[in-house]
Amino acid sequence: MKKFIVVFLKIIFFLGIGVFFIWFFIKDLTENDKKNIIESLKNANYFWIVISVLIGLASHLFRTLRWRILFEPMGHKPGILNTFFAVMTGYLANLALPRLGEITRCGILKKYNGISFTNALGTVIAERALDILTFLVLFVINILIQFQSIKSYIYDNIYLPLINKFHNNNYTIILLLIGCLLILTLIIFILNKKYSKNKFFIKIKGFFTGLWNGLKSLSQIKKPFAFILYTFLLWLAYFLTLYVCTFSIPETSGLTPLASFSVLVFGTIGMMIVQGGIGIYPAIAAETLILYNIASIHGYTLGWLAWLSQTVTIIIFGIIALIFLPVVNKKKYSQNVTS
Repeated sequence: MKKFIVVFLKIIFFLGIGVFFIWFFIKDLTENDKKNIIESLKNANYFWIVISVLIGLASHLFRTLRWRILFEPMGHKPGILNTFFAVMTGYLANLALPRLGEITRCGILKKYNGISFTNALGTVIAERALDILTFLVLFVINILIQFQSIKSYIYDNIYLPLINKFHNNNYTIILLLIGCLLILTLIIFILNKKYSKNKFFIKIKGFFTGLWNGLKSLSQIKKPFAFILYTFLLWLAYFLTLYVCTFSIPETSGLTPLASFSVLVFGTIGMMIVQGGIGIYPAIAAETLILYNIASIHGYTLGWLAWLSQTVTIIIFGIIALIFLPVVNKKKYSQNVTS
């Protein structure tokens, strides 16, 4: 019961963050602005949304094919359908609680393919580490390509407000940050000495050890070219799901691919902050598209169209996966139970 309450509170907490961002954006909108957003959602060209959904499904397939490659050095080759269903179920679980999806999809392959949970988790850690690295590269590329437009926005909306707030205390703030970093390093060193046998501390160390081991497993890939290709296709599909969506409403149909690229990069940060990007993704899309002279209400509409279409897809196919996993594996699973 206690565990259920903790999980329930976590779900409420992260959903609350998403609801907060929705409220934060719409609180200053006029009734006319809200009506315009609703009208834009109603009158959108949903042909392009369907195309976006299909490309989104392709991205999930690319992730599936890439993930399977990581099992080959261990002597495992889970079926494409099982792996795809595991990925979709994981995405569905992540909508409820961050990082729950990683555990869920590892558990599915353990149940239906007999793959060790820890081995599967190692591959997920490696995959996520690579995704973070890819994202950082894309983030830097985005800043370099669009430095002038992004620079002016950051200067006017972030740098100047901070300078006005802290005035001449910049050096003090830097010294405080350095001091906090040194204190944190000292605390970690002391904890490592004092609590090296503590179960909780061992779990934390085990997590980072697993992360490192997962990263090392990337060097043992038998099909590096295919792995790199699927990674490229995965992120290309992420980009195209958003770019195609821009054609769904007249106000954003003339946007350049670079604008969509910026929304992809900054929107990904929102997806990392809040589970499933609820509330925050449309708000980030709106703020980003201001750089490209798109009114915030139209950017917000586009953000909701992109987010809703992909989220509904995950919910539908996640439920389908949950229903059909036992059916597809009925014979194999029954043999495992009786043996």
